[in-house]
Amino acid sequence: MFSPRFLLLRSAASLTTRSLCTGGVSQGGRAPDMAEVRNRLREIVGASTNWSDHQHAMTERVSLSSMLAKSQQDLPAKTMKDSYLEVHLPLGSEPQLREKYLTFHNTVRFGRILEDLDSLAVLISYSHTYNPVLKRSPLSIVTALVDKIDMRQHVIYPDCDIKFTGHVTWVGKTSIEAKMHMSQYHDGAYSPVLDATFVMVARDPENKRAAFVNPLKPAGSEEDMIFQEGEANKSRRVELSTASLLKVAPTDEERKIVHGLFLNTLDTKTVSFSSRVLPPNSVWMEDAKLKGLEICHPQERNIFNRIFGGFLMRKAYELGWANACSYGGCRPRLVAVDDILFQKPVDIGSLLLLSSQVCYTQGMYIQVRVHSEVFDPLTRQHNTTNVFHFTFVSDRDVPSIIPKTYGESMLYLDGKRHFNQTVEG
Repeated sequence: MFSPRFLLLRSAASLTTRSLCTGGVSQGGRAPDMAEVRNRLREIVGASTNWSDHQHAMTERVSLSSMLAKSQQDLPAKTMKDSYLEVHLPLGSEPQLREKYLTFHNTVRFGRILEDLDSLAVLISYSHTYNPVLKRSPLSIVTALVDKIDMRQHVIYPDCDIKFTGHVTWVGKTSIEAKMHMSQYHDGAYSPVLDATFVMVARDPENKRAAFVNPLKPAGSEEDMIFQEGEANKSRRVELSTASLLKVAPTDEERKIVHGLFLNTLDTKTVSFSSRVLPPNSVWMEDAKLKGLEICHPQERNIFNRIFGGFLMRKAYELGWANACSYGGCRPRLVAVDDILFQKPVDIGSLLLLSSQVCYTQGMYIQVRVHSEVFDPLTRQHNTTNVFHFTFVSDRDVPSIIPKTYGESMLYLDGKRHFNQTVEG
């Protein structure tokens, strides 16, 4: 069964596929592919595939500030169908494309799928804000949050075509929620693979301050239901942020969990606060880490001259997967991606430090948190850019993760919260 939030996508699928904000169809009447998505994004903002020309184009975008709306009321309302897009990834019909997405074990690199989802979410947002009068969009639309990615099936075939569909489902004054659905053609039909919800923000041409986007006007009860779900998602995000363990103390129940973990690790011979013993079939949290380093080269830039958010997600996912694989002793499967917050953009030339941590386990499930930060070797300063949350499942029960310090206990509780959201969702 499709979830209610994708009812519109099923009905809109009968429409002629939009040609990436232009209202026509792609070459030959077929749906566009991911290469065309990225080409269209470069056209929308005036970016170039050449590094030196790209830098110059970004400087020229400053002059577009005069085209920004002074208020949201100055912009025409759009419907959900205005932003609907269908994009194909022809892994089956174009074998030469398959190499980019292939793993050593003849499966699909999910990190590449994350990159594609990020590009599609940006283009969906530009489709919503499209103004045929303007040659270039004055808006800089970037990913603020990956709210949720739920896997509907664990197997993604490397030699079968993939279809992405999506549209805007909720709009604030300067933010946009885009939902996407991915399916794959197998055994004569397309079957659902995943559902994804991204939150995008619009900023001025220099990507320095917020900019207004077109309001969204639901057309009928079906779209109104989807819009109300977007409102509920926003309220949930605010509630979760308010209850963050970085801001408020754990609940009474959570405090009891932490104390129980502590009591379970006491050395009965010494009965000392400082003497701890690891329980059977358990791993100390400090021994379940994996780190990585990326030098951010111009090749990984986005259309706004910063490091592509999809690239960051791919690297974080692959490190998190490797950590879960090492921890569980087998190849884990992804269950969900949850609450990826893009706190700061990553500049080209940055040293990007990635640190993955197994922070919660339950039965066959492994919750992994990946922390991303930029390190400046000249000032020796560290600045957090992203935090990623991944839920994996093994083919057998995994060891219990045990925190030792108070800080690790907070990571444990935070991981448990994210896991519970995944299970309950």
